Amino acid sequence: MSESPTLAELMIVAASEAWRDNGEVFASGIGPIPRLGASLAKLTHSPELLMTDSEAHLVAEPVPIGPRGDYQPRYEGYMPFERVFECVWFGARHAMIGPTQIDRWAQTNLSVVGGTYEQPKAAILGVRGLPGNSINHRNSFFVPQHNTRVFVEGEVDMVSGVGFRPERWEPGMKRDFATLGIIVTNLCVMDFDGPDHAARVRSLHPGVSFEEVQAATGFPLLAAEDMTETPLPTAEQLAVIARMDPHGLRARQIKDNPPAIREAA
Repeated sequence: MSESPTLAELMIVAASEAWRDNGEVFASGIGPIPRLGASLAKLTHSPELLMTDSEAHLVAEPVPIGPRGDYQPRYEGYMPFERVFECVWFGARHAMIGPTQIDRWAQTNLSVVGGTYEQPKAAILGVRGLPGNSINHRNSFFVPQHNTRVFVEGEVDMVSGVGFRPERWEPGMKRDFATLGIIVTNLCVMDFDGPDHAARVRSLHPGVSFEEVQAATGFPLLAAEDMTETPLPTAEQLAVIARMDPHGLRARQIKDNPPAIREAA
């Protein structure tokens, strides 16, 4: 094991667990850390995952992030947008995305914050494909800065991604396909697998307390019965991460990218 793995590397390893035992699905990590997590999963515990070169082809092995230089991907199939959408509609995709807001019902927002929809305080990406994606295939979340601005007290300012709030579902609507994986943050790993889809903490990063996570969350949390400490990266995992991120882009994704093991105050 490395003497000093970083928080970004710890989060990449935690993110990779989202795809464990998924079977042959299209793994989409949106952003450097989720993408490295998907790559690590395919190269270690889940080789059956399908991945693309982020353009139009399936690849036999994940493509490193950043400038490719003379690197040549190992192509093994064609994957245009039409086929991507087929995977989406058939539930054969698991994406990890980075919502701007998440509420107690697992609803997500990546569109507008504050004010009104017509005159928001901040306009972000727009809902993009999230409404359809969130009811057709599994999604996990990545949150680089765990705080109450992300994990909000009430409902998200705009519901971009479907969650479990009963009032948002009309009678007779089929809810089977609204499934969530894990939430990886800079403090912990969470899910919404508690009673009535309550949010739970599955593991705490080294040096982080449950009370600290709760204080940074705008709604009540449960501690999973088997809550553990998030495992540190192994030497093998760190080597794979370094190969998939030869330019060190992972270090820029987390503020100051501190050591994975937090120093005592």
